[in-house]
Amino acid sequence: MTDHFSIANAYIAVWNEADDSIRTRMLSESWATGASYADPLMQGKGPDGVSVMIGAARIQFPGHRFELSGRPDGHGPFVRFSWSLVSPEDVTVARGMDVARLDDAGRVQEVIGFLER
Repeated sequence: MTDHFSIANAYIAVWNEADDSIRTRMLSESWATGASYADPLMQGKGPDGVSVMIGAARIQFPGHRFELSGRPDGHGPFVRFSWSLVSPEDVTVARGMDVARLDDAGRVQEVIGFLER
């Protein structure tokens, strides 16, 4: 059985990791080699490409952090969860919902992101 909460927490941890090399290693361990990410504003392919994309987003929002909102759920190879982007002053500046598709080994194969605000 898939542990949706653990997968969502690991995903949020990747987005919160400021060190590029650590973030890329985290992605290499939990994402498939050809994994992809896409939302209305950006996209990345493979652990290296997704890490660069996350790094660029972190530059736009220095000191901000991602937090899970609500309880992750899913079915089959899919995990769905909501998140908030919180400023250093604890103000929510963005919200969204992402859907991750896992491969047969439980690694992230694809993420489609939806921005709510």
